[in-house]
Amino acid sequence: MSLLDGALRIVLTTAHYLLRASWLVRRPETFGAHAVALTPDGKVILVRLRYAPGWRLPGGGRPGDEPPVDAALRELREEIGLTAYADVKVVRDFKERPHFKRGTASLVVVRDVRYRPRWNLEVEAICEADLGALPSDTSAKTRFWIEEVREQL
Repeated sequence: MSLLDGALRIVLTTAHYLLRASWLVRRPETFGAHAVALTPDGKVILVRLRYAPGWRLPGGGRPGDEPPVDAALRELREEIGLTAYADVKVVRDFKERPHFKRGTASLVVVRDVRYRPRWNLEVEAICEADLGALPSDTSAKTRFWIEEVREQL
């Protein structure tokens, strides 16, 4: 890890903890979209964020009026450099209460994803993994979501 990456990790992690503290007071309703992005050979694309541990599905927040598919594709462009895909559909919505928020997370499957990674402030690394052999440090939430929609993949 470079000195710049280490400094970014500290700054972004601190900012994320401060944001979480504000959610304790505000209890906002949030909306998110996360992509199970599958390569042409069926591997899932995971990202390692600078401010959160473990490998995760690409995705993030969205305004309530932004369709989940649009948000997931936007996040894929931002986080992995999405250049092309064949098929996309929402497979499930999850009601959640992460970090004191009230949220709805939409899980979107995107098939035949092609991408060109570029440097990103938020994303430290990108990997491709077999659905049956996720990296050992894959986040619990990511493992849960993949298991919940496995039959639809």
